[in-house]
Amino acid sequence: MVNPSTALARAILDELVHQGVHDVVLAPGSRSAPLAFEALRLARLGRVRLHVRVDERSAGFLALGLAKMSGDPVAVVCTSGTAVANLMPAVVEASYAAVPLVLVTADRPVEARGVGAPQTIDQVGIFGAMVRFAADLGAARRPDPDDPGAPARAARACVGLALTAALGAAPRGDGRSGGARHAGPVHLNVGFRLPLVPDPDDDPAAAPGADVAGRPPRARRPPLDGCTSVPIDGLLGEVPARGVLLVGDLPCASLRGHHQWLAELASACGWPIVAEPSGNLHEAPTTLAHGVLVLGAEGFLAGHAPDLVVSAGLFGLSRPTMALLRAAGRHVALDLPSVGREVCDPVRTASAVLSGIPLPPDEPAVDHAWLAAWQAAAAGAGEAVAAALATADGTGAAAVARVWSCLPDDALLLVAASWPVRQLEAVAGRRRGVQVIGNRGANGIDGLVSTAWGAALAHQAAGGGPAVALLGDLALLHDHNGLLAGPEEARPDLVLVVLDNDGGGIFHQLEQGRPAHAGEFERLFGTAQGRDLVAVARAAGVAAERVAGADAVQGALVAAMAAGGLRVVVVDVPDRAGEAALLEDLRRAAARAVDRRAG
Repeated sequence: MVNPSTALARAILDELVHQGVHDVVLAPGSRSAPLAFEALRLARLGRVRLHVRVDERSAGFLALGLAKMSGDPVAVVCTSGTAVANLMPAVVEASYAAVPLVLVTADRPVEARGVGAPQTIDQVGIFGAMVRFAADLGAARRPDPDDPGAPARAARACVGLALTAALGAAPRGDGRSGGARHAGPVHLNVGFRLPLVPDPDDDPAAAPGADVAGRPPRARRPPLDGCTSVPIDGLLGEVPARGVLLVGDLPCASLRGHHQWLAELASACGWPIVAEPSGNLHEAPTTLAHGVLVLGAEGFLAGHAPDLVVSAGLFGLSRPTMALLRAAGRHVALDLPSVGREVCDPVRTASAVLSGIPLPPDEPAVDHAWLAAWQAAAAGAGEAVAAALATADGTGAAAVARVWSCLPDDALLLVAASWPVRQLEAVAGRRRGVQVIGNRGANGIDGLVSTAWGAALAHQAAGGGPAVALLGDLALLHDHNGLLAGPEEARPDLVLVVLDNDGGGIFHQLEQGRPAHAGEFERLFGTAQGRDLVAVARAAGVAAERVAGADAVQGALVAAMAAGGLRVVVVDVPDRAGEAALLEDLRRAAARAVDRRAG
């Protein structure tokens, strides 16, 4: 005999596995017990990988990292009440970054809602527009003797609709999919009645609807590949030779082939590529090293304003990028179903939006001098970077450059969406192999330890090498719960490199950091915590050490990657104001070098 709550949990999780979910992240709770028991049973059968976390926020970001790197949907299971609300930060990031999460939240049955029952809030629709699909399911009071399998069949059908929406297709009333949408999170709220644990004589094979249990999983992927079969001149008309391809954040896994198609479009047209670190075009033939520094050279840009900028991915880390769009004769944006929930057009300059990556023209008009000028400018910026870093050994910028240069080609690098990614954007040169990710959907610093953990597990499950996360001290403190995992949980080979400047260094570069606000700055924006980050890591059972200087950073990182497991390297970079001044001096020096090359 199988009670209704166990039968419903079994149907939901079995169908998730059948639809291509390989990982389930679980935060403990009582009301979610039917889902927990079933997830563990499936894990013991080898049908799913189970990850347990004590903090729902960390659980959500762990699932985000797994899904971001694998490209597959990942399920997150939690109990009722504020547990559900704690998933919201990860849901927001997943929504704006188009990452397929399946939120399975336990609830009380409908008769126990709205009457002051403990640990009960209004969970129906709690995520609002952040999810692509939402449904409220419930266990029956008692099985229907005439059709005991009806609830299981209904639950399976609902799971199918949810997965279709999570992967970027709009469900229609006839059960087919159509009308491409961006991928993203979906929500299944499930009301469970007592009993919440399996019956003593429970036989999974005898569950209502078990005739379809145990089916081999079928791969579920986004319905569109994001590439058109039409040449770009067939969509835009005559394509100018003086073009630039601007690439922001592009997923490593879910956009299979997109990086190659973008590189081929730029190469065929003779366009330079200005790519942000998580654009993952570091080795494309026309990608510029230090592209953002080239854009910061106002004299060069004035003489080399492109006639066309084609943009892809979520971009906008630095203000010179926006200057490029304003200077361009025309801006065309590419809308890809697995990149964000919105077309990226932050300064509203796009005159057209193309659905997918077009093919190059059959006979492109190539201006070789145009590309050569941009490449010469990038070489000048590179010389300025090398000169600046030669005398800046103890800085965060030098540490970031050393991390970038010593990573193996099969490594994964997660970069925090604050100062570290902007430092990397400025100092990173061209190189092979390394895959770069970040939480660029909403650009927050929350959940980064957990995201890195999940992404590293997925990266290494696919045969990838070591993983490194480049964070600031506040990002580590914000998600230090992400270091907590029980002894049975999978641990990746992951090194957290933490730039410890004791506070919010990024604000020194913004308006808040000007001398006029010096009296208020430190309390409102600097927010120094004075914590011993090595002690914080060790308190969670993680090996940690503190180093200073680029050589020490490289030595510690290389040793940590060789040792394997989870490790923290804290880099002492105490001078926040000096760091901001260094980056500003670097931008000015690069601009002068670029303008000299152009002259």
